Amino acid sequence: MSVRTRALVSVAGLTRILCLVAVLAVVGLLPWLSGKDPALTVLRARSAEQEATREALDAIRRDLGLDAGPLSLLGHWAADLLRGDLGTSWVSGSEVLPSVVSGLQVSLGLMAAALGVALLLAVVLVAPVLVRGRGSAGAFAAMLAAVPEFLLATVALLVCGVWLGWLPTSGWVGPEYMVLPALALGVPAGGLLGRLVADALPAVLDERWVELWRGAGVNRARIAGAALRRVLPPLVPQFGMAAVGLTGGAVAVEVVFAVPGIGRTALGAARSQDLPLLQGAILALLALGLVTGALAALVRRRLLGPALRDAGLSLPPVRPVRTHPAIPLTLLTVLAVAIGWGLLRDPYAIDTTARLSAPSWSHPLGTDGLGRDVLARLGHGAASTVGTAAAVCLLGLLIALTLGFLPGVAAGAADIANALPPVIVGILVAAVVGPGTGGAALAVTLLSWPALSAHAAALVQEVRASAFLTAQRAIGAPPWWILTRHVLPSVAAPVARHALLRLPGIALALASLGFLGLGAQPPAPEWGLLLDESRAYVERAPWAALAPAVALALLAGLAVSGAAYAQGRKVTRVRKTAQVAKEAPVGV
Repeated sequence: MSVRTRALVSVAGLTRILCLVAVLAVVGLLPWLSGKDPALTVLRARSAEQEATREALDAIRRDLGLDAGPLSLLGHWAADLLRGDLGTSWVSGSEVLPSVVSGLQVSLGLMAAALGVALLLAVVLVAPVLVRGRGSAGAFAAMLAAVPEFLLATVALLVCGVWLGWLPTSGWVGPEYMVLPALALGVPAGGLLGRLVADALPAVLDERWVELWRGAGVNRARIAGAALRRVLPPLVPQFGMAAVGLTGGAVAVEVVFAVPGIGRTALGAARSQDLPLLQGAILALLALGLVTGALAALVRRRLLGPALRDAGLSLPPVRPVRTHPAIPLTLLTVLAVAIGWGLLRDPYAIDTTARLSAPSWSHPLGTDGLGRDVLARLGHGAASTVGTAAAVCLLGLLIALTLGFLPGVAAGAADIANALPPVIVGILVAAVVGPGTGGAALAVTLLSWPALSAHAAALVQEVRASAFLTAQRAIGAPPWWILTRHVLPSVAAPVARHALLRLPGIALALASLGFLGLGAQPPAPEWGLLLDESRAYVERAPWAALAPAVALALLAGLAVSGAAYAQGRKVTRVRKTAQVAKEAPVGV
């Protein structure tokens, strides 16, 4: 290992530790950072009738240790944590640890069932490639991977639970109660895993060793097993991130199906300002993410073996998902027409005589529980959501470009960021600054940069190693000139295009926080909030839930097809450039 590589690894490790300590400090200081007075919360929980006098509040502060200052509070919390004491709930007065353990057991059972669904779906997507040696998971798997868990959970509840009555829609009593939540969690993860493996397999099956094994008479099953072993090590970190995604997605799924898991516990604690219970739940969710990432790294090392652990093994280039340009254009047109039509209407006009009206000429998508026009709220909600997502994209781009020049720092911080799903960070931010659009945007921004930063770091390394920069240094060009005139322009444009492709995904993340009550607040016409509000009367007026659900599905489809089309154009452009270079005369 070179000196530079050792230095990068050391910086990444130190950054990883500092970021983890910072996250733990934020969790430990929640009672101090919270915008509400914890003493008042405890007083109201203990006795709603007692007057909030100064003496009563001061007594509670002394009881909780809040009058000793933030450092003392953090020290006492850390000392209790090392002893396995998570404190006492401010609302119920009971020990926090049993509640956290009980919720964690339910969530682990749900996640295990979801992982089984994901692996089964991944096998179905990968099997045709192993049998025929060709094919791809394609756009179908990519679409499944892009569907948000909260949206799939709502649709499953509406169709399988309400309309068809096949399965129970809430609670956690028997195995049948696990089916719909596990499907809602496992299908997107299975689509992601299946697509990753199925898209990488064709290139591996074209390698020379496969042809030699076939010529030697090795049976197909053994070749398939060896190909999977070749494919899996570079993809294991992605599998770990998919498992971490199950942690975040479980929060929304548990809320939709009223599952008493750790995610629903954390969300309920944040809403009631029960900060000791929230601290314990957040620690449990954070531990799940970190343990999952560590297990993924361990599995990768075991699959590689001692000879290849430091070799940087990577897969051959995968074949991109192809899509016709008409698909993203059609989806964009449908969304644009619906949004433009809705913007011409008043999203806040209340007509109690038209409550839960079915779609008609006067209300093309019906009305909600207050008689407000669903189409109007859909249009105005899209405008605000897309605007917020664009601001998040811009901030993520700036962070990525900055960290692209600090690869060690970026790698260490990215490990912690990838272990924290947006929902968990959204709960933390909401506990500190309160729920709202700004808090949701901050939560998504804090986690939106790792992929962009990795892209920027790779481009910076490539540009710095190019021959024309060596020539610039040789003629005495100053570093600032090289940075602003050559490096930044070469890096910023591709990373900006990458950030733009992530815009629909960021909008979906904001919608998921709105759905959980962590983003925009009523009466704002935000898509996730619209879907959450419509759940109360989904049996009487399913169109109120279907409208934002279909819009979010179209947005997910636009994210997938737009990215696939852009990737296909890039591959075509690179191939044309290579062909021109190959056919050009030697002297040119």
